[in-house]
Amino acid sequence: MRICLITEGSYPYVIGGVSSWVNALIGNFPQHEFILYCIGAKEADRGKYLYDIHDNTTEIREIFLDEFLKEKGKYGKRYKINAMHTKIISDMLCGENIDWHEFFICIRNIGFKNVSEFFMSKSFFDIIKQVYDNKYAHMPFTEYFWTIRSMLLPLFNLLVQDIPKADIYHSVATGYAGIIASLGSALYNKPFLLTEHGIYSREREEEIIKADWVKGYLKDIWIDFFNLLGNCSYDCACKVVSLFEKNRQIEIDIGCDKEKTMIIHNGIDVNKYKDITQKQPDDEYINIGAIIRVVPIKDIKTMIEAFSYVKRQISNARFYIMGPIDEDPEYYEECQSLVDVLEVENIIFTGRVNIKDYLGKMDILVLTSISEGQPLAILEGLACKKPFVTTNVGSCKELLYGNDEDSYGLAGLVVPVMDYEEIGKAVVKLCINEELREQMGQNGYERVSNFYTHDMFIDQYDKLYNRLVEEWQE
Repeated sequence: MRICLITEGSYPYVIGGVSSWVNALIGNFPQHEFILYCIGAKEADRGKYLYDIHDNTTEIREIFLDEFLKEKGKYGKRYKINAMHTKIISDMLCGENIDWHEFFICIRNIGFKNVSEFFMSKSFFDIIKQVYDNKYAHMPFTEYFWTIRSMLLPLFNLLVQDIPKADIYHSVATGYAGIIASLGSALYNKPFLLTEHGIYSREREEEIIKADWVKGYLKDIWIDFFNLLGNCSYDCACKVVSLFEKNRQIEIDIGCDKEKTMIIHNGIDVNKYKDITQKQPDDEYINIGAIIRVVPIKDIKTMIEAFSYVKRQISNARFYIMGPIDEDPEYYEECQSLVDVLEVENIIFTGRVNIKDYLGKMDILVLTSISEGQPLAILEGLACKKPFVTTNVGSCKELLYGNDEDSYGLAGLVVPVMDYEEIGKAVVKLCINEELREQMGQNGYERVSNFYTHDMFIDQYDKLYNRLVEEWQE
């Protein structure tokens, strides 16, 4: 089977949960051939892979959104676009009545030699001016024009790319990755499988609401655009996989057909963690750790403030922040500055490490993310019988507290997002109660061993791939 696996902003350029999931998926299906279609933000990342590429990956296509913005062209050309083309593009700009298959064919049939030149053409100007007059005349035209151009230029450029032939198009997000999977499915009449780890459109919405680079009256346009990309995937995919029930319900609420949805949990091989090095008996510290990338969405600053709270009560506490520090150097510097301002000792940024060298030595693990899917970091910690303190995001609560299917008990404590005091209190509670830590660690181990195994994960995807191909041929 030939599978085109489409990533966006993750594998193989970024270390993290989605990337680890992709790496595990490919590595566990040696019988299948994978073509990687990787969409990144910066062309500077081309060829800079942070994972060893598996032998069954036969091709890597790399597309970077910033390379489209560098294209130049002549102003004022006219294109041979008919009334139907105009209507389809106008409908897309308004977010109305979109037949995605028709839209894809329309854009590819216009025959761009240079997409940027189309965006400088009189033909495009006439369309966008008409949409502006009908719907957006309350805002400055110049700002509207350049906003639309910034949105659509990467999208149109993606739509005119060569798409490799495959038996399945499997995207790990909606967004631009979902557009490519939808396009491949439409061009070659093959199934599109979507696995959504977080909810792409919701994550973009949160970013835009907080963003300084978008003026207030333009934020809704950007949010609508990313919702539109999400809806394209929900419309075109024949199966939509969520990692947990809460996200499946959100997908249904925002427009995905319930019949398309299903859940496949992340999985982990607990046997790989059985022989890791444990804490030495003479280690007098309470070791608290976080398996995490140092980036804003993980809210490292709240984590540091929480540890400062802990340190005032548990003098022998030590905190390891284990993960890459080079993805957002400015944020890392801000975190270091906060450590200095708070004058908190015993915080160690390890940088990128082999997590198995550290996990066994930890007494408590912490996750303070603002947004998550189903973190592999928690599964790894539970496989090592470590209790967690996490924020109430993604499936963290389900992993630590269980659901109706299990009675294993608590595997940690769930606290509100960005509440350093509650996080600190929860950590202190575990610091002073060794018996509670051990019981929660055992509960988590039982849960992950029975509901989140590597074999279950692989078996379900194997069956799903085969079923989709068979059904599509009927």
